[in-house]
Amino acid sequence: PSETSSFLCKKRSERHTTMSAYSMMPKTQKGHLTLKSIFLAVVFLATSAIASKICPILPPVKRHSSATDAVISPLNFPRGGGSKQQILHFNSLTVATSIPPGGGAKSAKSAAVTNNATPTITPRAILASFLKTVADAKSHLAAAAAARAVSIFGMYPVDTIKTRMQMKQGDSFRVSGLYKGVTGSLVGQVPYGVLTFGSYEIYKQALLKKFPSTKPAFIYALAAIMGDVTGSGWLCPSEVMKQQLQAGIYPSMGEAIKGIWKKNGFKGFYQGFTGGLARDVPFRVAQLTTFEITKSIYLRTKRNKNSSSEDVALSSLEAAVCGAAAGSFSAAITNPLDRIKTLMMTDTTNAYGGSVLACASKILKDDGVGGFFAGVVPRVGYIAPSVCIFFVTYEFVQQKMKKAE
Repeated sequence: PSETSSFLCKKRSERHTTMSAYSMMPKTQKGHLTLKSIFLAVVFLATSAIASKICPILPPVKRHSSATDAVISPLNFPRGGGSKQQILHFNSLTVATSIPPGGGAKSAKSAAVTNNATPTITPRAILASFLKTVADAKSHLAAAAAARAVSIFGMYPVDTIKTRMQMKQGDSFRVSGLYKGVTGSLVGQVPYGVLTFGSYEIYKQALLKKFPSTKPAFIYALAAIMGDVTGSGWLCPSEVMKQQLQAGIYPSMGEAIKGIWKKNGFKGFYQGFTGGLARDVPFRVAQLTTFEITKSIYLRTKRNKNSSSEDVALSSLEAAVCGAAAGSFSAAITNPLDRIKTLMMTDTTNAYGGSVLACASKILKDDGVGGFFAGVVPRVGYIAPSVCIFFVTYEFVQQKMKKAE
């Protein structure tokens, strides 16, 4: 009894100390704590909801496997190309892609593992698989790289205006400096597309092998997200330099590299990395989901107008339109996260706390809820023209490459 009494007294004293410390907190710190609590609660509820949907479709764990499964190398990406092949058909899922697949696929031979030896995955094997995937799709990647470069260069002024508006700069539409940082953006974005595609293929094959009974839609979405996360490791430094140049913090790319390195060293080039992930992952999920919904509605309408019983499919132009619509909608709903990412990458005085939650709470305090939608018009207006420019350039390059062959 005496031990129980002393334990209860100790707990009451700790609770009293905690409540006193909370009451002495400044209002801003209380606000941060409240936002963190709400964020954690939302994450917990979302995770629980997702888990309740995913767990029933996951395959059971094999605990006593008598034989080792064959190791299957990643499949060759379909070669060829053409204007009628803009989308990837994956059983129940059709995913819009900036790299049209084209013709038929060649299956790689599976390497059987004998003598019950456990297969090992080494960094060298992963690199070899990545390089093979890229080499098999080199014609598509070359055309996509050219198309990506043209679309980024053509729409770069709109991106600069968006950055200025998100930073609350006075004359966001001034002509001077509209192309500041475009070289760094191209250096980052074009290889980013190759890295994201190559890693996506590797993740997809690994997940399909690991979870053969799982719905393909979940596998492809998860592989796309993992590919984005992998590519972000390359993209983030160029994004930091680009946005600081757009904001006028540095006059040139060379000065930006020197200034960022002198101030924060290597980690300075990954300033706002978490903000970039916080934007890109939800954007990818929203884009894939919205594209599927848009495609389904369009095909249903097209099927109703077509009296024949034949299956209808999206043409390359229709896929581009659906992709532009899905991208524009996804850009609008993720604009708050895009502004957080912009402010984190351009924050040279640590005014926004260095974290997503701290930055969000400061935006809410300074600008209210409307502050999260600063720059939403140029962000949404950037997507649809970019898709059109990409589509036209891709088809042009593909036709030139076919004639050259």
